[in-house]
Amino acid sequence: MNAPAPAVLGASEEAIAKGSKSFAAAARLFGPRMREDAVMLYAWCRHCDDVVDGQELGHGRVSSAASPAERLDGLYEETRNAYRGAPSTHPAFAAFAEVVKRNDIPERYPLQLLEGFRMDVEGRRYESLDDTLIYCYHVAGVVGVMMALIMGARDEVVLDRASDLGLGFQLTNIARDVMEDAAIGRIYLPASFLAEAGVPEARIAAPEHRAAVAGVVARLLDVAEPYYDQALIGMAALPFRAAAAVGAARGVYRAIGVEVRRRGPKAWDSRVSTSTAQKAGFLAGGLAQALATRFKGAPPPRPAHLWTRPQ
Repeated sequence: MNAPAPAVLGASEEAIAKGSKSFAAAARLFGPRMREDAVMLYAWCRHCDDVVDGQELGHGRVSSAASPAERLDGLYEETRNAYRGAPSTHPAFAAFAEVVKRNDIPERYPLQLLEGFRMDVEGRRYESLDDTLIYCYHVAGVVGVMMALIMGARDEVVLDRASDLGLGFQLTNIARDVMEDAAIGRIYLPASFLAEAGVPEARIAAPEHRAAVAGVVARLLDVAEPYYDQALIGMAALPFRAAAAVGAARGVYRAIGVEVRRRGPKAWDSRVSTSTAQKAGFLAGGLAQALATRFKGAPPPRPAHLWTRPQ
């Protein structure tokens, strides 16, 4: 297939550089073609997220007369049009059309991501852990599946473990961003966890509940660990450079959760992130992990008790 137009790829590169330094760092380990596709898919995901939230690259506000629901409906229409071969003037959708064509990505996966954004638009409430995991799948696990398809994976068990990595990422994001999300009326922590800790949902950000919320967040990070473990196992089925990139991304995001847990009630005094030096260390670690997977035997079966993506 033809290479993407320079303007399309350039816009995608700009989106990843501004939108996610962690993903940009890990993507350096991909081969050229795979990196192009991963970056273009990221640009589309970022664009859709921003359109729904009325933001640009996750920051600020962009004025729009349309409601979030109307903007989301427009994204559904543009996404379906991309699968029909209809041209788009927006670089993110031009990039998306290239990616799904080059990697034979089924339409149900990007539509599942948009369903996750609809959960935000509708103000969905998450009563149980399973409810939270369903949300995590729709906004992150399915992205892991699409990325795995770009990496050449087709086996359903490998795709399950790609979804697991997305679940780990999103559980970590929820833990890190609890207060920021609560400020805009979004609560992703399971309501049952909060009730057991004695934290009223409307009072998550109250100083007197900070220690209890830290306990709930630590519990959620415990939930993330087996999904991160499964992602590590799944790396063995990927090409070497793809496995290294996955290992690096896994290390970066998991480290954020480790730091959130370490800070306890002070976790939200400033935003937790990883330094440039730490990211470099995780890039090296990803290469080492990928190399180690080349010498391991058959992977163990995925534990039946873990939440599994819809087929």
